[in-house]
Amino acid sequence: MQRKDLFDRITINPDVMVGKPTIRGMRITVEQILKALAGGLTAMELLDDYPDLEEEDIRVALLYASELVGEERVFSLSGI
Repeated sequence: MQRKDLFDRITINPDVMVGKPTIRGMRITVEQILKALAGGLTAMELLDDYPDLEEEDIRVALLYASELVGEERVFSLSGI
């Protein structure tokens, strides 16, 4: 699966989950997936808990988060 196809899985709609990034328009947010993984759930447990979720959805959630972190810049305020 190509990178663009992965990002097609992330949807943002102000009427769904107050505009948070979700997976394929479902009421499953990228944040939920990341917090579940950070809390110790495995990808297989997530897939069991959310039958509509697919393995590619978990990968795209991680990729989406890594892209956001990759864009972060920290600037020093010491010169002010």
